[in-house]
Amino acid sequence: MIRKIYKFGGASVKEAEAVRNLKQIVENHKNEDILLVVSAMGKMTNAIEKVLADFRAHDGQLGWEAMTPIMEFHEKIITDLFEPEKVDAVIEKITLLLIELYDKLQDTHKAYDYQYDQTVCYGELISTTIIAAYLNESGIPTRWLDACKYVITDDTFRSASPDWNETRLRIQKLDTEHIRGLVCLTQGFIGSTNGGKHATTLGREGSDFTAAIFANCLDAEEVTIWKDVDGLLNADPKRFKETVKIPHISYSEAIELAFYGASIIHPKTIKPLQNKNIRLNVQSFVHPDMEPSVIDKENGMTIPSHIVKDNQTLVSISPRDFSFMNEHNLKTVFEVCDELRIHANMMQTSALTLSICFDHDDAKREALMESLKESFSVKYNENLQLYTIRHYEEGLEKAFIAGRKIYLEQRSRATAQFVIG
Repeated sequence: MIRKIYKFGGASVKEAEAVRNLKQIVENHKNEDILLVVSAMGKMTNAIEKVLADFRAHDGQLGWEAMTPIMEFHEKIITDLFEPEKVDAVIEKITLLLIELYDKLQDTHKAYDYQYDQTVCYGELISTTIIAAYLNESGIPTRWLDACKYVITDDTFRSASPDWNETRLRIQKLDTEHIRGLVCLTQGFIGSTNGGKHATTLGREGSDFTAAIFANCLDAEEVTIWKDVDGLLNADPKRFKETVKIPHISYSEAIELAFYGASIIHPKTIKPLQNKNIRLNVQSFVHPDMEPSVIDKENGMTIPSHIVKDNQTLVSISPRDFSFMNEHNLKTVFEVCDELRIHANMMQTSALTLSICFDHDDAKREALMESLKESFSVKYNENLQLYTIRHYEEGLEKAFIAGRKIYLEQRSRATAQFVIG
């Protein structure tokens, strides 16, 4: 029976040496009945997004050479990983997947969100095909699983939600089929509509969520997310000089951090684990012997955490008739936001204005303004940052916001947020 889920993100498989490191970790734990959830390699999701944008800009009329960056990136990893006599066989498998991707990239008459999911999923399909071949070649018996046949979702493309009943029925069959000592390997981030007709994605960074879905359905003991940092840190070390490792926090605190944008955990990940009391480890793949940060039901540390979200849009919405921003007007605005799938990272209401901060998306912002223009005046600012301090202490924000314009500021008992330019 599968009892442990290991999730490896793009950074942990970004090059041949990283894949070798993954192999070593798996080899050390291969007798523990594990299932691997693996992302696209490196920044491949971004690369496919760019190619998709190019195809749509040219009505799908681009030649095979448009695929060259994707092909060359994976070919280099394959060449570095495999013995020369094995390389061609693996490249042939990848080429077949790239031909499928090329065909779907040309299908530009379809809605963007739909085509996005049909194409971007190939990053995960290619990476797991390579890694499964490498593990098998290295003497670690590995079974490749197509996540699209197990994670069944609705048709909300680019942000699909699982059909838990159907997904559970499919995933639970793995326990009856599982052979001890055999490593199972599947893709993060992706699923499909019922019947498998259309690929779907669970939202960016959704591989963590995939791991939680499999863990919940299999009643696993624990999930381990392997990262390029020492564990769960109280700030991004790329932004802040001094960071502190958080050894242990509760599910509820992790949900709060994820809600505010802590990039180390996907926002949807925690709840399926909390519902089954499944422990979540955040562990370093660079130093795998180091103790992980643990997330479970017990209360842990509550030190200040710093979270920064880039590329934010701030809209300010006011009634044109100079009435108050009352419950009726709020309902109207929130219904439009819900319809457009605009997620508010921060909001603030005054007598006359509702301000909403959300991730930059020109299409959604334009649709919001168009929907509200008759009854509301809408102003906006772009290219902002949302800076959140969880467990705020007076003065902690000064170094980060010094000399910058504050567009919006909000404080509660435990949290302070600043929208800054």
